[in-house]
Amino acid sequence: MKTTGTLDIGEPHPAAKMALGYIKSISLIKLVLYQESFSSLAIEGNRLSEVCSETLNRLLTNQSVSDRYLLGLAWTIRDLEGDKNET
Repeated sequence: MKTTGTLDIGEPHPAAKMALGYIKSISLIKLVLYQESFSSLAIEGNRLSEVCSETLNRLLTNQSVSDRYLLGLAWTIRDLEGDKNET
């Protein structure tokens, strides 16, 4: 039985739009730098970087991205941006 807090099949998570907006607020130059960093770490087998690299690549080439991947990428970049602000 579906409850009010359950997403319908195909219904995006309500925060996905905010996550996309956050990522789009980052300059293209910075996103490309993140893409390069994720790609470099992915070569070494870093799973988070593998997933983020592919997700960011899909966004940069205007391909569809699942809300799950979008939310993960936004959270990761947000965390990295937070680390920079603390130094």
